[in-house]
Amino acid sequence: MRKVTLSLLVLVMALALVVMPAYRADRIARAQDGEPLKVGLITDLSAVLALYGIELQNGFTLGLEYATEGTMEVAGRPIEIVVRDYANDAELAATQARELIEVEGVEVLVGAPSSGVTLGLVDIAAEYDVVLFAAPAADPRITGEFFKPTTFRVCRNSYQDALDIAAWAVENVGSKYVQLAPDYAFGYGSVAAFDYGFLQKGAEFVQDAIYAPTDTTEFGPYLQQVIDSGADGVIITWAGATSINLFQQATELGLGVDPDKPVIITGFNSNDIFMAVADESQIGNIGLIVYHYTAPDTEINDWLVERHRETYSDVPDLFTECGFATAQALVAGVEAAEGSTFTEDLVPALEGLQFEGPKGTYTLRAEDHQALLPMYVVQVDNVDDPDQAFYTLVAEVSAEETAPPCEAGADRSSDTLDCTPLVERGE
Repeated sequence: MRKVTLSLLVLVMALALVVMPAYRADRIARAQDGEPLKVGLITDLSAVLALYGIELQNGFTLGLEYATEGTMEVAGRPIEIVVRDYANDAELAATQARELIEVEGVEVLVGAPSSGVTLGLVDIAAEYDVVLFAAPAADPRITGEFFKPTTFRVCRNSYQDALDIAAWAVENVGSKYVQLAPDYAFGYGSVAAFDYGFLQKGAEFVQDAIYAPTDTTEFGPYLQQVIDSGADGVIITWAGATSINLFQQATELGLGVDPDKPVIITGFNSNDIFMAVADESQIGNIGLIVYHYTAPDTEINDWLVERHRETYSDVPDLFTECGFATAQALVAGVEAAEGSTFTEDLVPALEGLQFEGPKGTYTLRAEDHQALLPMYVVQVDNVDDPDQAFYTLVAEVSAEETAPPCEAGADRSSDTLDCTPLVERGE
């Protein structure tokens, strides 16, 4: 059996040695002939994270339009977006990624809303030596524990969420916290990030994090654990349509309403989800938000809002900005690499890239390829504005204040940044 296994391994490696040079040669020929630069967008358009998947696709499309000044060309090549819906199936996403590269001739990958799916794409992109733009998956391990030099993230990660809100929460809510999170990659990464961010600001956690399955619709038992914990506040990180169930049931049990029960510390969600769960009792609530179209005061955000309304008859939403900025980085990187999408050219072109986007200045950190960017703390002003202008800006928290720790490995450290994982530093 061992000889058979070894023989199969040798065969697979031999085939790879044949396929990869052919793939590279094909890419060179397409670029020389001015054929379209194909970008594979792997997103969720029909399952639990479809709302985010549509935001990603819309934002990415408009970002390409903005970055190319309407030509949809870069370095003399038309840009073609090849979209795949992975429908919340990680195995399907992996198959789609391979087919996009091998069959469709895609040269760059973008995606996905799910952190678990994106972690799989990280390895596939590295295997095929193509650049992956992770978007909008927030698990810090994507640019940390599971870092690959072919992965870049122009969007924020969960560390930045935590650092965005931690100082305000400790000062205004209290020092004792408990966490409730989904039982998968995004949840694990978020818990670790909020542990770090809140501990940095002097908070303590009264018990281990509470995890619930991602398909949970009845949250009562988990919320009762929160109530029984004695915490001042509960940090809830959740994604997708079941957020509606979660926050409705939390309100019914008095969280965030009854002064004797924990205050909810969370990020405000996409507008559709917010409208589904919000009522007048939430007016005055304060929390973090990744992006809301009313928050940034920039000319690029003004362009995005106007063009999004013209194109989609709606305002941009939570992860539209993430897709938009990712497209900007892609175009800037390919231009700096003089049209090349090969990693030996595109990776150094992207490392340290700084550009102006919807939220202001974005910097792609060279050490771990994580973007540094502003974040927001907002207060609910109303729950029924016809233009979905629900919030008052409390604070724009700078890229420097929300800069996450680098955990890409000690070998990625620079003179100014230690990238040794926190667990190895004893933090």
